Amino acid sequence: MSSALQEFKSRSIPVFERGDVEYERSVATPNMLYRFARPPFVLQPETPEQVQDIIRQARAQKLVLTIKCGGHSYAGHSTALKEGNISLDLCRMRKTELDLAAKTITFGAGAQWAHLYKKLIDVRDNHGLRLDGLMINGGRCPSVGVGGFLLGGGLGPFSRSIGMGSDSIKEIKIVTADGELHTVKDTDDPNSKEGRLFWALRGAGGGNFGVVVEMKLRVEQLRAPKGEVVAGRYQWFASKNEPDLFEQDDFILTMKTFYTTDWPEHMTIDSTWICDHRLNSGNGVRFLTYFDGDKDDFDATIDKYVKHAGLAKQLKRRSLPERSTRFLHETLVAQWSEETVKAFPTNKSYSIYSSFVFTNDSETITKVTALIREKAAAFREKFPGERVEFLATFIHSGGKMSTPKPVDSAFFWRQAVYHMYLTLEWEDKWMELDMRAFLGEAKRDLRPLSLQGEAAFVNFPDGALPPNFHERAYWGENRHELRRVKEIWDKDNFFSTEQGVKIGHGDIPHKGGEDKTNSGNRHKPQKWGNQGNDEEFTDSFASRQWEVYETKDIASDIRELADLGL
Repeated sequence: MSSALQEFKSRSIPVFERGDVEYERSVATPNMLYRFARPPFVLQPETPEQVQDIIRQARAQKLVLTIKCGGHSYAGHSTALKEGNISLDLCRMRKTELDLAAKTITFGAGAQWAHLYKKLIDVRDNHGLRLDGLMINGGRCPSVGVGGFLLGGGLGPFSRSIGMGSDSIKEIKIVTADGELHTVKDTDDPNSKEGRLFWALRGAGGGNFGVVVEMKLRVEQLRAPKGEVVAGRYQWFASKNEPDLFEQDDFILTMKTFYTTDWPEHMTIDSTWICDHRLNSGNGVRFLTYFDGDKDDFDATIDKYVKHAGLAKQLKRRSLPERSTRFLHETLVAQWSEETVKAFPTNKSYSIYSSFVFTNDSETITKVTALIREKAAAFREKFPGERVEFLATFIHSGGKMSTPKPVDSAFFWRQAVYHMYLTLEWEDKWMELDMRAFLGEAKRDLRPLSLQGEAAFVNFPDGALPPNFHERAYWGENRHELRRVKEIWDKDNFFSTEQGVKIGHGDIPHKGGEDKTNSGNRHKPQKWGNQGNDEEFTDSFASRQWEVYETKDIASDIRELADLGL
């Protein structure tokens, strides 16, 4: 390990060891499950050539790399969790160039969406006026890294009207397992090895085929002639003298109608069911609105589709028209303030997640909404007085995202209308077993309702999915071609992760005669639907990492423990 460290230093590659400020900043994590993750050192390359050197040295010295872009992986996939793993942090590779003539933006894979949005915010025309109406198909949270978002598919605030993030990719530069730098494009022959790699990277590109170092994305044009959008946020809780919102007679009917509505493509409404024991407001729902159009059109759309008068009134009052540049500058951050705060290392809580992929037919939505309400009630009953939270977040999908066929890119679940993920968060480490047990039970009840009884979204990964399940859950029938592409570009499996694309052709058998080529909207439980035992993961990361953990500052550690009440 020391010889590798010296080799990287001799090549002027920025490398940081335990105790260095840049090291501590890089490994800091907002999820306390990974609090003891301390890789031997952190590499922060600045150029594609340095990434090439790193890959070649890592292969020669049998080092295992963990690639980090933004560091927001729900399952810790961007954290060097295993003993001896080296963190390859791309944060210095974030140069961004906007080409207005070509309507493209080119950026390093270590950039965050805020870096790209700033380019659109700051650009002016020849008269010094802002160019409102331009949009990048990026993340809802500006602090999210571009790499993981796009390589997993990417759900943006206007994706219903302009397609998934990965559908906007024009070009990708990637360092493959042999240390070579390749450029793959949307113009490549889809049957060539380059074309097949481009296909695979758009939906399954995270750490499976190489290190992506640069991407080029189309800049989209919104439909409103003046570049105006409407966006807002409304939190729906019961009034003081009313029953809890989830127990009110018309609540479930309102939500069922809301989710089964065939919304116009230019309307996106996300929603989060909130069961937070730290609040005294009871259960509630947070709505986030995004509309590609003017306020009159927005209000008319709400009036047409939302039949609950009180909810319709508040959605209209809490949604404001503004220029698209202002939306990118301040509104996205404000809408997702809770998520943004949770992503900071100063957040001292534990969290686990699991995702599901739903259509919005009446049968599915009726069962899903009933189950979420049931789980929220059980959560309140089981954990009174605890500082815990249960969330069910529905990300509005469909629209233009469903236009491509499932086989057009590695992202398979094109019929999705809602990507839903569950969040369980807690503050006392002794709650982990109960939290994992609760999530495991919720998964067993909800997974059969997901597309084909198995679908999950790789951008919202579940670290507890077993190896014989995750490829089906994330990539459906596309997993077979992904393995073939893996054989072409990484036949020695240098880029190997627990929830990555595997080598070989072994798989759980197909169900005879079932056609799944169109990402079918049936949601029957499958024979292979074992999702593993979530409780087995209790304290697994911390206990393993403790064996190699070295404190950097005893006094500081004691203060942190005191702050946690330990």
